[in-house]
Amino acid sequence: MPKVLISDKLSPRAADIFRERGVDVDFRPGLSDEELREAIRDADGLAIRSATTVTAELLDAAENLKVVGRAGIGVDNVDIDAATQRGVVVMNTPFGNSVTTAEHAIAMMMSLARQLPLANASTHAGKWEKTAFMGMEVAGKTLGLIGCGNIGSIVADRAHGLKMRVVVFDPFLSAERAADLSIEKVEFEALLARADVISIHAPLTDGTRDLLDANAFSRMKDGVRIVNCARGGILVEADLRDAIESGKVAGAAIDVFAEEPANENILFGLPQVIATPHLGAATSEAQENVALQVAEQMSDYLLSGAVSNAINMPSVTAEEAPHLKPYMSLAEKLGSFAGQLTETGLQGITIEFHGHVATLNTRPLISSAIAGLLRPLLDNINMVNATSVARDRGIAITETKHEQPGDYETLICLSVKTDRRSRSVAGTIFGGNRERIVEIKDIPIEAEWGTHMLYITNKDRPGVIGDLGRTLAENGVNIATFHLGRSGPGDDAIALLQVDDAVPETVVDQLENLNNIVQVKALEF
Repeated sequence: MPKVLISDKLSPRAADIFRERGVDVDFRPGLSDEELREAIRDADGLAIRSATTVTAELLDAAENLKVVGRAGIGVDNVDIDAATQRGVVVMNTPFGNSVTTAEHAIAMMMSLARQLPLANASTHAGKWEKTAFMGMEVAGKTLGLIGCGNIGSIVADRAHGLKMRVVVFDPFLSAERAADLSIEKVEFEALLARADVISIHAPLTDGTRDLLDANAFSRMKDGVRIVNCARGGILVEADLRDAIESGKVAGAAIDVFAEEPANENILFGLPQVIATPHLGAATSEAQENVALQVAEQMSDYLLSGAVSNAINMPSVTAEEAPHLKPYMSLAEKLGSFAGQLTETGLQGITIEFHGHVATLNTRPLISSAIAGLLRPLLDNINMVNATSVARDRGIAITETKHEQPGDYETLICLSVKTDRRSRSVAGTIFGGNRERIVEIKDIPIEAEWGTHMLYITNKDRPGVIGDLGRTLAENGVNIATFHLGRSGPGDDAIALLQVDDAVPETVVDQLENLNNIVQVKALEF
């Protein structure tokens, strides 16, 4: 009988589900680090929330561990790379607390608009300051959402019920999805200029880190109000304080901070700031939902091998895994290639399977490709939830199969349509497991994958190759492989280079400034 250790406080129903399904349960929240290492030694599964930190050292002590289940969306407390290296599946419950988090954002906005915390404290102190807490009516005001995924779309729906206008900045939200939600998709500058309240619902990525800084605050309406129930680090806390003290920002309601636990923070003490200790998912309903969901998922995996909402593993049966593994890897790399080149809103994805691969179960291959595509753009994407996340954002997904082989015995082609352009990339498998790129933008090119790569588009002119090689050499970048392709003499050309180390952005800038170079992109796989 498999055994699960529950090391954090979960709903008692979670333990009941494990037992009902035939899984032994060791319910021991609050263990010390040493006690946890001893308790996990013979456990097949570990069910956690946010209190337990799953480190490489803890995983080393877990001799039988097969799965870690996080009751909630965030897995910052789990060393995903270490778990993957040790063959441990990491699962989360990405949609169990969406309504709760959205409701918290609305509650924070309303509290901010009517100054409820200050009014409450004043009244409890025996004062009766009716004129001291003049509020703002939200009806008829414009709510600006930064990000409109699962939680953001729920906030938009609730805001419509409050008779607010909703504008959204989300580069990956399609026009069709925006229309379905009855919201207006705008550029970042327009949102800053128009919104009376700005609420953040985006993941923390390189693209969103420090998104709301002094420059952004300066371009907002006077008296704007800020709500952040998403992730700390998206706004610059020191710049927000300055904007509040100058009167530019009337107030802020903050549930998440750059450093947590936030025992101290530059925003604390400001009467215009409402602060809560990361309560977005803190309702009994949400905690019950995620606890029951993680118990079901872990039981399924331990008893039958079925995988749901895995961070580091696709949904695939044990029988299919050996046959699908190389194709899933290829599909994910093709998706990552396209995703790292995508800078505007995705509208559609087409995945074509030719030859032998078309006869296989292609669902995990599609999930792998979409996960690879979205991972450079969004947070908390895995091979199980990638397809639903894409569809929630109105991204059309098309699959075609051609069992008759063409130039290659097996071929996967991924085409991506954005609001500006379309691009495609195709790959194949040689010798059972050797992955190759064979076509980019309809230009034939055969290249191996590498950890660090440079993708270059250029005009087909003499001297381009020499300029590229010389510039890289001058900056100490060693070329491992160099592959070229072109649509025809003097036409569009591409180069795909594998290099030994990551290429600094300064070197990319130098390459882009060379004659006849159109685009340079550093890629990581």
